[in-house]
Amino acid sequence: MQDDNIGFIGAGNMAGALIKGLLTSGLYSSSHIHVSDKREEAVSTLVEQQGVIGIKDNASLVRHCSTVVLAVKPQNMREVLEEIREEVCRKHFLISIAAGIPIAMIDSIMGHEIAVARVMPNTPALVQRGISALSFSDNVTEKMIRTAENIFEAVGKTVKVNETMMDAVTAISGSGPGYVFRFMECLVEAGVSMGLELDISRALVVETFLGSACLAKVSEKPILDLRKMVTSPGGTTAAAISVLEKQGIEDILTMAVKAARRRASELGDLYK
Repeated sequence: MQDDNIGFIGAGNMAGALIKGLLTSGLYSSSHIHVSDKREEAVSTLVEQQGVIGIKDNASLVRHCSTVVLAVKPQNMREVLEEIREEVCRKHFLISIAAGIPIAMIDSIMGHEIAVARVMPNTPALVQRGISALSFSDNVTEKMIRTAENIFEAVGKTVKVNETMMDAVTAISGSGPGYVFRFMECLVEAGVSMGLELDISRALVVETFLGSACLAKVSEKPILDLRKMVTSPGGTTAAAISVLEKQGIEDILTMAVKAARRRASELGDLYK
């Protein structure tokens, strides 16, 4: 268990998921977790549910914590960094989960180089099944890297990437659950349109996605081969995939992902 304090600026869904993961894993005790947010009710909820320590303002939180997770929206990042700038020193380790915000921007606002991790988690972290991509500033220590990995491994898997790839990561896994849920919506609606009851159609779709993902995870076969396993020539799956291919599913998904990556890059420019 970590014997230093960790602070969360921002008390939204992702902060809540991370706190739950840290407590469940035993990495931190509730007495070592501090939370601040301009929404007092959000802090109160986490204090009540998780037993963590609520802090009234961001600067005070930084004074209490050596590791600080910036769990705020990109448009609020500059304001938060300016609030804590005078309190941050060499002992601090800042972890940003704001989409599109580069490490260089954080350094620029703070006025000096500090130890920073830029992380892109995704919403399955809410059920400890997320995946988070991590990149680090040059002055981050090995201990800090391991701390960041431990934090995000408490809610799923982690990978390390060069920061230049972070917008691509955002487009694939950060936004990815949204694509999956939209696909699931469509399949559920298709089932209902063919006469299935809504709850049955939903159960069929959810378990099919869950089972397929589990199979892909444990199998050593490429995903292409797994698809071929269920796509018999002239069969039902082949008929369905033929329609998807004719409608340009690969081009559509590629364009969608590139649009997400482009928007991630724009966010960094927009909030400089």
